[in-house]
Amino acid sequence: MNRIITIDPVTRIEGHARVFLKIGSDGGLESAGLVVNELRGFERILTGMDADRMPLITARICGVCPTAHHLAATNALDNAAGVEPPPAAKLLRELMYMGHLIHSHCLSLFVLQGPDLVLGLDADPAIRNVVGVVQAVPEIAKKALECRSIGQKINELVGGRGTHPVTSVAGGIAFVLDGEKERQLKEWTDRALLLVRELAPVVKELLMKQLDTHPAMLADWVVPAWSLGTVQPDGTTALTGGELRAVDADGNNLLQFPVRDYHQYLSESVVEWSYMKQVAIVRDGERHDYRVGPMARLNVIDRYGTEEADRERELFVSQFSRPCHANALQPYARLIELLYAAERAREILADPAIHGETRVPVRFPGGRGVGHVEAPRGTLVHDYEIDENGVVRAANLIVATQQNYSLINRMVAQAATSHVINRPDDQALLNAVEFGIRCYDPCLSCATHAFGTMPLEIVVTRNGEPEQRIRRGC
Repeated sequence: MNRIITIDPVTRIEGHARVFLKIGSDGGLESAGLVVNELRGFERILTGMDADRMPLITARICGVCPTAHHLAATNALDNAAGVEPPPAAKLLRELMYMGHLIHSHCLSLFVLQGPDLVLGLDADPAIRNVVGVVQAVPEIAKKALECRSIGQKINELVGGRGTHPVTSVAGGIAFVLDGEKERQLKEWTDRALLLVRELAPVVKELLMKQLDTHPAMLADWVVPAWSLGTVQPDGTTALTGGELRAVDADGNNLLQFPVRDYHQYLSESVVEWSYMKQVAIVRDGERHDYRVGPMARLNVIDRYGTEEADRERELFVSQFSRPCHANALQPYARLIELLYAAERAREILADPAIHGETRVPVRFPGGRGVGHVEAPRGTLVHDYEIDENGVVRAANLIVATQQNYSLINRMVAQAATSHVINRPDDQALLNAVEFGIRCYDPCLSCATHAFGTMPLEIVVTRNGEPEQRIRRGC
């Protein structure tokens, strides 16, 4: 007899979703997937608004990664107006973004995935949360939360506001760095790098311990796929501008293109059972699933460009190869990028070009503007059609979780096969599937503009009738 297992909703991710596992009469897995339940439709909301409001409005899509939308929007407006922001503006935007990346990666590593790493996937869900982490390793938790706070402070000082920044505008940025702000930023960036240096070996040790305890995660949770990320002309990573590079599952560089040409290579399609669209790379008429985010960026770049991050990257590649397709190693890639962000923030502040004019005049002649950033979770594209009056007439957003959607669904199937099928342990089902999804750090408000509360219920049905319910509070 067939049965359907539902995890509704998945916990400790940004947004509201459920997971279904359809088990066949032979006990094997027939299908699996992540279902996104709600929709607000921001692309339609943006239509008819003044273009210069895009950086403010789109930042409201998500409270976790607003700075990514803020800067993707201003990049798109720069493109639409045909202007080049001054060097100081570019550096200040990047500095804001390094603060955002520090904040977001600390959130993912220590708050969302931290309970899995510190307490273990087999721990009681009642204690497997951030409070449990604080109780189990108070000194580590203190440093992690301080580092996260510093990232947010950097973002707030440069961005004008912490959660929804306001200073990045078409043509540049709306303030000039003064001596007092610079002194404070240097103090914070020095402290952030010190904290990351102390936390990095701890995170690596905890992750490897979980992989040793659950060897199937490293051996079986492997999804060969293409990778997409942004690079500078010399192959160094680029998070706030540059060209998109795609490598295939063997690491061959097959595509490199400016973001304005994304529609020639990235194809969105509707999934009938979810509000989230999926995206594929199209080359020579063939569609290819691909990943974005820290692991994908590590796969496509030649180097990060900072000493300690590049050293850690070389160690990663020597142990796990490049490209790497092991889903469970994504927290490691995220950790390397956290180290890069802390290093790069210090470099930006030491650059004399950060002082100077920060804005140029802007007028929208009418036409299309496309911009992007490498959001913490992966490539984020904003595409606007703007008329001669400066009004948005159409908008399209492609976000990281959409691009990872196909691989997340395959990850769910792998976790179900390794930890759920033919196993009676309900907690194994919950823990393995959720951990696998969290490795992608999905942001569903960005992907579908969804929101909701986070209880958890699994329903097992047989012949269309509920057979068993497994409940968990938040």
